Amino acid sequence: MSQGAALAEHQAEAREVKSVGFWVYLMTDCVLFAALFATYAVLHNATNGDASGKELFELPYVLFETMVLLTSSFSAGLGILAARRRDKTGVLFWFAVTFLLGLLFLGLEVSEFHKLIAEGNSFRNSGFLSAYFTLVGTHGLHITFGLVWMGVMLWQIWKHGVTPKLSSGLGLLSLFWHFLDIVWIFIFTIVYLFGSLGT
Repeated sequence: MSQGAALAEHQAEAREVKSVGFWVYLMTDCVLFAALFATYAVLHNATNGDASGKELFELPYVLFETMVLLTSSFSAGLGILAARRRDKTGVLFWFAVTFLLGLLFLGLEVSEFHKLIAEGNSFRNSGFLSAYFTLVGTHGLHITFGLVWMGVMLWQIWKHGVTPKLSSGLGLLSLFWHFLDIVWIFIFTIVYLFGSLGT
């Protein structure tokens, strides 16, 4: 085997190990969010006499948040298709769109938290609010991490182009972003939709 072929095989093996490791990480994240959802399910009626989700949540606002995140997941998918074609411009464009939509989503989430706290609905008020802020805030922290990762990837692709290594990294980033999308759908349904209906 030539030195070049051996190097390519080694790089392919390294990418495979990284991919398996990332799947293990996602499984641990699933356990984390499952625990947070279970905690919320136990505490969602523990309002301590304060307002419940039915009084606090604005469903149209959260629906808009949801549409923003779903759209960002779609644009990330288009970015991956561009990466498979080694289309540097397409990758930069679609992941820049994804980044901006993710930033908008995060801004909406922070604005919602600020509004609730300004109205006196702190995480210290009740078990319900503690569980709510912890669950939604943990998702927001993951979005923040995803945006930092995306920013680094965009800079690397702008500088080096769509190399096999960077294309593999984009695949993992897209997987992470879709995972956060799925988690948010559960948050929207269990926390906001059921909460607004008073169930």
